[in-house]
Formats: sequence, C-alpha cells, structure tokens
Amino acid sequence: MTQLRSQRLNQITHEPHSRLDAAVKAQDPFSSRENFARFVQAQYLFQSELQPLYRDPALVQLFPDLPARCRAAQARDDLADLGAGVPAPVAGAPEGVSRAEALGWLFVSEGSKLGAAFLIRRVAALGLGETFGARHLGEPEGGRAEGWKTFTRLLDGLALSAEEERQADAGALAAFERFARLLQHSYATENA
Repeated sequence: MTQLRSQRLNQITHEPHSRLDAAVKAQDPFSSRENFARFVQAQYLFQSELQPLYRDPALVQLFPDLPARCRAAQARDDLADLGAGVPAPVAGAPEGVSRAEALGWLFVSEGSKLGAAFLIRRVAALGLGETFGARHLGEPEGGRAEGWKTFTRLLDGLALSAEEERQADAGALAAFERFARLLQHSYATENA
C-alpha cells in the first residue's frame, strides 16, 4: 500500500519534532505563568506568521474551514490574560511560499493541535484553561481528532507532482525550524 502524504510528512518530521519537544521541556513553560507566557509569545509569533496562509483564497478552496483554524487571535487574547506584551515580529517569517510548501507549514500547525490536548492539562495547575490564558490550546470546534482527520483526508487527497511533494516536505521541515527559532527568541527576550 502506498504511504499517505500525511504519514510521510509525519515520518520526515519525527526528528525535528522530537528536538522541538526537548527544547520546549528545557524551557519548563509550566513552571510559572511568566514562563508559560513566553511559550504563548512563541505560539503567537508562529500563528501570526501563518495568518496569510490560513487566509489564502487558493488554500481556502482546498480546506474550506481554514480561516477558522488559525489560532493567532486566541494566542493574542492569552497574552492579554497573562499580562504579557504582544511580541514584535521576528525577521525570517515565511514569505512567498508555494502552495505545496504552504501545505507542509499547515500540516505542522494543524498537527500541533493534537499535542495541545496534553499541554492544556498541564496549564490547569497554573489556573489556566480554554477560557483564560490558554485559549490557543483549546479543543477546536468538532474536536481535535475529527479536525485532524478532516484536514489530513483533504491533504492526502490532493494531486501533487513529485516537485510539489518535495516542496511540501520542505515546508513541514521549515515550520519546525521556524517554531524552534521563535521559541528560542521568546525565552531569550526579556518581557516588557
């Protein structure tokens, strides 16, 4: 049986995903609200950089609910709850990515909602949850699993050339690299 595109993307991002998990754990974002706020700043930066993809008309044709899937607004609200500033953009945001590259970026962003199920339980100890301070980790409408299945079913059903498959792979790998960079930036920068 031929491997599904989503399975391949999951496989090729396994190592960077593991590295990113280790980097997040090293920052101990659940040790305090202040530390968690820095994690949310990284999330906000990443999601805000992806807003153009979530709003792209060509991508919305492929994924009709795409604009509603973006979590930039929720992360911004979380920062306000936490009394943390909205960070300034960081140089290096994705620009001019091809449709196929965008699929890789979106795969990583959407996949992170599955891991958010674990993270939202951790923030409860800080008095945070889906309605205050951790909205961006909340359960999407219709549920995490169903939202992911819908996204990957559409993703796997697209007809892509070999070059577009390569671009999708590159986009997914770039997304992990970018989030790791934003995480490092958020923890290296003093909060105002």
